[in-house]
Amino acid sequence: MMAQAPIQFDRASGALEGANLWERTAALALVTGSKISSHFSHMGYIACANLLAKTLPKRNIAIRLNPDAVFEFPYGDGYWSKLLNRSYNYEDELELLFSDSVDVDYTLLDCGANYGYWSVLVSSRPFGSHKAIAIEPSGQNYPKLANNARINEGRFETMKCAIGASRGTARLSGTKHEAFSIAGDPSVGGEEVPVIALDNLIDDGKVASSGKYLIKLDVEGVEIEAIKGGARLLQADSVIMCEEHGSDRSHAVSRYILEQTPLKLIVFDPRSNRMETVTELSILDRIKVSTHVGYNVFGTASAFWQDRIDALNAKNLNAKSARRMQ
Repeated sequence: MMAQAPIQFDRASGALEGANLWERTAALALVTGSKISSHFSHMGYIACANLLAKTLPKRNIAIRLNPDAVFEFPYGDGYWSKLLNRSYNYEDELELLFSDSVDVDYTLLDCGANYGYWSVLVSSRPFGSHKAIAIEPSGQNYPKLANNARINEGRFETMKCAIGASRGTARLSGTKHEAFSIAGDPSVGGEEVPVIALDNLIDDGKVASSGKYLIKLDVEGVEIEAIKGGARLLQADSVIMCEEHGSDRSHAVSRYILEQTPLKLIVFDPRSNRMETVTELSILDRIKVSTHVGYNVFGTASAFWQDRIDALNAKNLNAKSARRMQ
């Protein structure tokens, strides 16, 4: 039996095509749930959406993110269905940097790519058609990532492995596709996956040591190990973008970047609407307001990227001033 064609949704127009009446009703519920739960950082949204998904036929939805980017995932998926809410922005502090870097010749290293959202977007024309390598270890997630590469004309590379401090193998476990990790207890089962270090990408000829890189590290608890394995790459013109969990009040990833690496620690501060250089960690106590979500912090030793971030801050300041004067 052939799989049903995916439902189509256009974020720009709001058009939903190919859905039956129940699937349309579910879309309204998913959007309403996102809008309501957005007032408390989408607390409970994933669980409710995943319950709703059990009542839906098993098929995909293909979301048009922009005229040159399509992102496909199982319809009703609790993590990604927030994209049906057109006012929702996914990790907007990352999008801020990607949008500002359209003219830079950089490669995205999308580590812990999940289904490849950022690789789809960054390789699209509105974001500068950048080269991207999407790295995902999960046997459950990887086919969905590969599918998103295929439906976007194979314009980014995919690799099925985890990122760690050195080459080897590890056990990947977890119950949520967005939170699989090699950091757990190996005795709890899971799947054995290959592990590479970021610097192995240089050794294996995937990237040059002299390039420009934006490196997204969403690797569920092994960010510090991944940073240790990327010493050479992080000496290049690169920025690491690490997710740090809101529940970690010790700010372990930020603390490691600040105290144990030559990188400058930078964080987006919603209060000032600026990418602030962090010299002491108390700012994160204020920024990390929700304990159940992740926050992105940035690290760079590159004068080039520091200049770009300074210019981005100046643009945001000018835009804010212009809005005040209107």
